[in-house]
Amino acid sequence: MTQHIGIVACSAEGAALCYRTIALEGAQLLGPHDHPEVSMHTHALARYMSCIHANDWPGVAELMLSSADKLAKAGADFLICPDNTIHQAFDLVERRSPRPWLHIAQEVANDALRNQFRRLGILGTRYLMEGPVYSERLKAVGLEHRTPGPQARERINHIIMEELVNAQFTPPSLAYFQEVIRTLADQGCDAVVLGCTEIPLLVSPDSSSLPTLDSTRLLARAAVKKAIGAV
Repeated sequence: MTQHIGIVACSAEGAALCYRTIALEGAQLLGPHDHPEVSMHTHALARYMSCIHANDWPGVAELMLSSADKLAKAGADFLICPDNTIHQAFDLVERRSPRPWLHIAQEVANDALRNQFRRLGILGTRYLMEGPVYSERLKAVGLEHRTPGPQARERINHIIMEELVNAQFTPPSLAYFQEVIRTLADQGCDAVVLGCTEIPLLVSPDSSSLPTLDSTRLLARAAVKKAIGAV
């Protein structure tokens, strides 16, 4: 029997991409129309953003744990969160969680090692790019990283929060991401982390000058493999 995946969701577009990926990857591994059992719970993004704006990571953790408790009661065997930013509260969540978790940045780091990348560009919300979520996990496995400068971080954050989470994907925003990725390549990065779960809906591998590490799909694939015992 496969394990039951619980998705602690935050923003709708990233969570939807994660769910779709689980279904598609499951069918590839298990057969047509098949995939592990999946349950999802999410509080409104506004509740998360209220905590994040206040730098209240314990508050973020309480929201995540509330979802985790509901998913555990629904039968989930383990949990994932298709939102990079709120992983800043992960340490506060993990020790009190009713179920084990996969960590999104760890799955990205694992894939980077498999592909022998050495220096990663990190794109995501301002909180993600300036926070410890990726820096700690990458450093632990010997990987370097770079982030865009302050002005670029602000504009990327604006695009994510005003456009991408609202399912707006425009050519000017894609062009800006492409420009930032070229700058990261000039700094010696050999791959770029799409570290907001909505970025892969705007930036595809074909539109990027660097290989992309799609955090959303990497997490979903890892969850499917764990659920079917393929890891």
